[in-house]
Amino acid sequence: MQKKIIPMIVVFAVISMISGCASNFNYRSELSACNYVKAGDCAQAAIQHYRKGADEEYYLGFVEFDDQGQLRKRAQLNKVLDYFYPIAGTEDVLLVTFVHGWHHNASPGDSNVMEFRNLLSRLAKAEAINSRQHGHSPRKVLGMYIGWRGDSITIPWVNGVTFWERKNTAQNVGSQGVAEVFLKLEEIVNVKTGMNSESRDQHNSRLVIMGHSFGGAVVFTALQQILTDRFIDSRVGKTYQGNANGFGDLVVLLNPAFEAMRFAPLYDISQQGCRRYFSSQLPKLAILTSEADWATAYAFPLGRFFSTMFETHDTLERHYCNGEGRQAMWLDEGEADRKTVGHFETFRTHRLLPASTAARSTDVDFQSLQQNWAKQKPGANLLFEAVELQHLNRTRPLNPYLNIYVDESLIGDHNDIWGDEVVSFIRDLIMISTLRP
Repeated sequence: MQKKIIPMIVVFAVISMISGCASNFNYRSELSACNYVKAGDCAQAAIQHYRKGADEEYYLGFVEFDDQGQLRKRAQLNKVLDYFYPIAGTEDVLLVTFVHGWHHNASPGDSNVMEFRNLLSRLAKAEAINSRQHGHSPRKVLGMYIGWRGDSITIPWVNGVTFWERKNTAQNVGSQGVAEVFLKLEEIVNVKTGMNSESRDQHNSRLVIMGHSFGGAVVFTALQQILTDRFIDSRVGKTYQGNANGFGDLVVLLNPAFEAMRFAPLYDISQQGCRRYFSSQLPKLAILTSEADWATAYAFPLGRFFSTMFETHDTLERHYCNGEGRQAMWLDEGEADRKTVGHFETFRTHRLLPASTAARSTDVDFQSLQQNWAKQKPGANLLFEAVELQHLNRTRPLNPYLNIYVDESLIGDHNDIWGDEVVSFIRDLIMISTLRP
């Protein structure tokens, strides 16, 4: 009897695992444009248009990758780009891209899809407010949702063991086809300038890239070397020191799951010589990590402990810059190789806290907010709609790289990134970074 039971248990376990495997196909297989009105609409559409002519109007495209970092259907990317190009050729656009993280995908019911829609809608409203205040047309808001298999197993609790396997997949996705998509999106925001280069200063199309969790790792893997290149800017004929550039206009990473050591070169070049930044310098990279994010605070370093235990690490002499100038510090490579960038205290530049004063008016002049950004002082707080950004006096105030530690009342855990206060802050940061000074 026992001999019969054991094979049955094995078969049952195998069947359970197979039935619990995450879907491995294209969710957005319909390539014609669809008018999205309410939840459930356009379930398979890769191109969607929401509320034409309204303040909340936006366009949304989907592109999906497999576990090897390859486009599931190149036709899907081509159709979305072909839809976006004519819009960007005739209108100024604000193009925002989001790469989801662990436990998420591009399915119609995924919460990240719905929350990204909300962010696009809020950005469109902000554009409408700003255009009325300053007497110009609002930019068209374009969204790009990049999907990949954030789970390989869908069984609750059991899928917790996929953390490290999905981390490897995220790095595959980031090191393969995503960089191509990002660069083609950059082409889109530049297409109007290319068509009429004589009046390029009048164009205000902008690009923002966002990533959460392992999606943050996807983004950083794809852009790390590009960010270094854009900051240094070694092109022929450059004989001056201007503002530091980034990729597009802003990169935002939320509870990103990658090692602090990978951020070290960018931290070093932004602090080098304690350079002073011009008042026109805008943020280029913003990393937000919750102090209550257990996945990146505990699970990540535990796994990294075992995977790095046979590697050698040194303690390096480095420096940071505050209001008094250059200050010596030590970089523990072992700690930086085990901890995520947000939980590595040495690299933190800011804290994000609930506002200690009355909330700002929702019809704020975003260009006034941009001017306030330019006037920051070392160690000072900058008030947003419902939060305060506290400068920790470990960088020059206008250093374009922000590594922000977020109060747990604002982001309660690894996935709690869509609260009103945080989304409002991200919206404001996008507006600061993308409005023409």
